Amino acid sequence: MRRRSGWIVAAVLMLLVSACTGGAEDGSADGRITLRFQSLAWQEESVEANKELVAEWNATHPDVRVEYVQGSWDSVHDQLLTSFEGGEAPDIIHDASDDLADFAYGGYLADLTGLLPERLKADIPQRSWETVTFGDGIYGVPFLQEPRVIVANATWLEESGVRIPTPEEPWTWAEFREVTKELSAEGKYGVAWPLKEPVSATLNLSLSAGGQLFHRGADGKVTVRFEAGDEVVPRTIHDQVNTDAGASGSTLGSSGSDTLPGFFGGKYAMVPLGFSYRQQIVQQAPKGFDWQVLPAPAGAEGLAQGVSPQTLSIAEDSPHKKEAAAFIDFLLRPENMVRLALGDWMLPTGTQALKDPALHTTRHDWATGTALAGHLRSAPAQSVRGYPEWKDKVATPALQEYYSGAIDLDELRRRLEEDGNLVLARYQR
Repeated sequence: MRRRSGWIVAAVLMLLVSACTGGAEDGSADGRITLRFQSLAWQEESVEANKELVAEWNATHPDVRVEYVQGSWDSVHDQLLTSFEGGEAPDIIHDASDDLADFAYGGYLADLTGLLPERLKADIPQRSWETVTFGDGIYGVPFLQEPRVIVANATWLEESGVRIPTPEEPWTWAEFREVTKELSAEGKYGVAWPLKEPVSATLNLSLSAGGQLFHRGADGKVTVRFEAGDEVVPRTIHDQVNTDAGASGSTLGSSGSDTLPGFFGGKYAMVPLGFSYRQQIVQQAPKGFDWQVLPAPAGAEGLAQGVSPQTLSIAEDSPHKKEAAAFIDFLLRPENMVRLALGDWMLPTGTQALKDPALHTTRHDWATGTALAGHLRSAPAQSVRGYPEWKDKVATPALQEYYSGAIDLDELRRRLEEDGNLVLARYQR
């Protein structure tokens, strides 16, 4: 009898411990699971769409509550690294694919290969999955993507008589250079390149000309080679600024937003920008200002360009990976992906979402951007370990100096290759 009573006491204690532990892990005394979703949405419409979807999930999933946490693009990498190392990472992580490599190889992100439903895997094209594949694992779900386009003063272009490019008949890079010369006049420029952050713009647009820059050998190691295809875009920009007077040198250190007042004021005919900048233009353009979206120039590889999609990942330390994956699946149902895309003024990756009529309207030139979706490829630097350091310490200053005319093409090549490969080598020992 004493032995039986002892077993009963022990069983009760075990149940109590289990209940307390489960409640602590789930974040609620009644055992309800709570998932923390860190979103980097920042535009008002985007934040609203994300919060609405979280509320809709919570209303229909009483046992798995999602807590919305606001993050910031400005500090996300360092903030995530600190939270990973401190064991306090959110369960569901909003980021961009070009920020995932070090986190994936470092073991901080869960491999989603066996967690995602077939519907979601089949809906997103393989070219998009390649942006989040590191080694043999998938470490994020790519859901929003942003092509680079040219935003043009429609009145200026029409009066000039230049050929207006379309996704079916784009300008070549050589033609683009000639057009900017033709549009320029005293104190006015055919184009303003906002290249405060020149690396991603240069690398991603260079895919159209066959540029790759990063080359992976049979041993899996990556080296930098600045070849003929890699020269086309940098040389075009350099010559527009330094030879043709077709581009303003004063905007090279500017952000996209910095160039808009000059664009609205008639100083620049065109500005290459991310597709989402249309929202700022709609909000800030003077009454009666007529603008349009043009495709970026095409090269040997047509309209191809690299993108680093926005992603949703799951922390490796999350105790509720299955539930987190279910929330991601809900968030990225086709109709919900469309809501997120419209809120961010970007394109969804999902093939079903891309068919939505709202993304094919001529209003704000949604149709022009959507026509580019099939040409978007994984950005060249996606899986390169050490890319952030290479970008900050080598590529950014080298490209800035080349575009300003301070160094020539041979010196640019030497820095990107020699100095760049020294940086990458430290990450590949």
